[in-house]
Amino acid sequence: MLNFKKLIADNKGFAAFMLGMLLVRSAFADYYLVPSSSMYPTLLEGDRVICDRIAYDLKIPFTDLIVKHLADPQRGDIVTFSSPEDGTRLVKRLIAVPGDVVEMREERLFINGQAANYETVSQLSGSHLTPQREYAGEQQVYQEKLGSLNHPIIVMPERPAMRSFGPVTVPEGQFLMLGDNRDNSKDSRYIGLVKRELITGKIKHLMFSLDGDRYYMPRFERFGSAV
Repeated sequence: MLNFKKLIADNKGFAAFMLGMLLVRSAFADYYLVPSSSMYPTLLEGDRVICDRIAYDLKIPFTDLIVKHLADPQRGDIVTFSSPEDGTRLVKRLIAVPGDVVEMREERLFINGQAANYETVSQLSGSHLTPQREYAGEQQVYQEKLGSLNHPIIVMPERPAMRSFGPVTVPEGQFLMLGDNRDNSKDSRYIGLVKRELITGKIKHLMFSLDGDRYYMPRFERFGSAV
């Protein structure tokens, strides 16, 4: 016990620094490794993203208890949240806000009765497509446009997926999330809607990116880039 007390006393500066870092990461800003291809072509496996934890709400550190609303999540935001299924930290795109009526018909998104427009994206690096080790079939890339939504998505015609659902009315205080890699994402179609208190922040920029399929070589062009 004496040795433990001495260890704390001798390292109290370092302990205070580490506690401060934990508080900052819990309450203000954090960073996460993108572990899967569910957000291709926007976020790649090996991206380290910076999460603004006070983009929407001020919370008590280490909890989901909201002290003050700072801003409302918007359609098109890329957010981190705790899965309502099992608490796993996920990164997805926020597609629908409270009051929206959402439907998907064979990949085409409808919000409040308005259909999204889809334009084929032909100039896309192969590194932004789902890795061949996961899926070797055809991949189609489109720019999905509907109001404030304007982002690329990938669809995989040969892969089993939930391509139709709804219509669903999003209740107050909840949000609908989808992955940009539309047929390779475990999102609100499978885990349900996400309550506001489960949203842990907004992704605006990358910190850095390493390519695990190429011996973790840096993707320098992605360092500090906006998403």
